[in-house]
Amino acid sequence: QVQLVESGGGLVQAGGSLRLACAASGAISSINTMAWYRRAPGKQHDLVASITTTGIIEYKDSVKGRFTISRDNAKNTVYLQMNSLKPEDTGVYYCEANQGPRISWGRGTQVTVSS
Repeated sequence: QVQLVESGGGLVQAGGSLRLACAASGAISSINTMAWYRRAPGKQHDLVASITTTGIIEYKDSVKGRFTISRDNAKNTVYLQMNSLKPEDTGVYYCEANQGPRISWGRGTQVTVSS
């Protein structure tokens, strides 16, 4: 089983930056893809960014050019650098580890962007 712990959320003004981290432990060798999702108030759970073990990266269109996902394999940690934050980026950000038929989730970290 994979355990995921997110950190780095907070309250920032529009235009500010945050760096989220997701530390993985447990059966980390079985992870194929890691991703960041967010649930904005009153909206669906959306994919923000993902990265595979081979380095393939995908972003939600609305965050392209502002967010960067990266991995530090030595620390078993995935990061999401978020720049030029907008109020629409507000939500709970969840880290996901995909192991094929098995998916693990962290408990989330709150990001709030004020106008």
